[in-house]
Amino acid sequence: MMMTSRSLAVLLTVATLMAAPDIAAAQPAAPPAAPGTGPASAADAAKRAEALVDKAKSLYLEGKYQEAEAALLVAWELNPTFDVAYNLGNTEYKLQKHREAAQYLSFALRNWPLLKTVAKLKPRAEQWLAESRAQVGALKVSVTVAGADVLVDGKIVGRAPLEGEVFVDPGEHQVEARHLDYEPASQTVGVAKGGTAEAKLAITPVKAKPQASAGATPDGGTSAPGAGAGAPVMGQPPAGPVEPQPLPEKRSWVPVIALGAASAVGLGVGIGMTVASNSANSEARAQRDQIFAAGGGCLASPSFTERCSELHDSSERAGLLGDIALGSYIASGVLATAALTYALWPAPRAERSTALVVLPELRGDGFGLVMAGAW
Repeated sequence: MMMTSRSLAVLLTVATLMAAPDIAAAQPAAPPAAPGTGPASAADAAKRAEALVDKAKSLYLEGKYQEAEAALLVAWELNPTFDVAYNLGNTEYKLQKHREAAQYLSFALRNWPLLKTVAKLKPRAEQWLAESRAQVGALKVSVTVAGADVLVDGKIVGRAPLEGEVFVDPGEHQVEARHLDYEPASQTVGVAKGGTAEAKLAITPVKAKPQASAGATPDGGTSAPGAGAGAPVMGQPPAGPVEPQPLPEKRSWVPVIALGAASAVGLGVGIGMTVASNSANSEARAQRDQIFAAGGGCLASPSFTERCSELHDSSERAGLLGDIALGSYIASGVLATAALTYALWPAPRAERSTALVVLPELRGDGFGLVMAGAW
């Protein structure tokens, strides 16, 4: 049975994760790439994070929890996903860092995948979270404006609205909300050990500064009547007649809107295909685990032909969806570049009628966009 390089990579990942079930977990669907990062850089970061998780797994099994923690913190910065959070929470629990353990374990449980292979790990994670939470306090923070930075004791903990609670040491804490277009707001909140407190922050828009009145001079005075910008200077001949300058041609923004919408469609398709590809990868891992659990293998066990065929199909589907996602990201970037180029290009002398049609096209080998129009 022939297998693609992508399929082989999926199987090797599953085989590695089986080596230490107490700390390893399946990779969930990755979140959308951050602005300014493409599929290639996101994939590279995920691969580096996976290598660090493997390293941390070995250190954990050797009882070197601090070294494992350091490797997992770097992996979290590269790829903050369910499996990294679960492993970090486990390690922090072993180090008795209850506040950090509660934060990572709560994230892992909020994003727990629906996979049978990791279902047995969930009760253990819930127990660790309950024990860690009993040793610290929890803050529920709400801000009136979405996108505002939320800070606790001067450190950013996320952007509003926060997904879950913020775990802190018992005592008083300063909670703040900051936004460029709004006045900051803060509140002091006290929380007991094992307790929960709420912080509700209302931020108001920044007031616009009053503009200087017409005719005012830089030193605060006013100019004399008739001494405007166009008045002649004493001792110099008056300026000659000024020829009227042609008004710039009006630009049609329909192409920019259409191209931007098409770019958004391409990006949305790319994100959807990425999620679907990761889901297919997770399915392939689960199928491989079942084959290994039954004591079989795809290369030396003819009795597992049907299961191996399903595994091959899942892996091929994951590869195809990944290729479609990559093509969608590229198409989105091209369309966004075209929209920006048109918006910044000098306006034409004569305005032409604009008509642009953008239609999605699904083919057997992937996804495409068809555009027709003139401007």
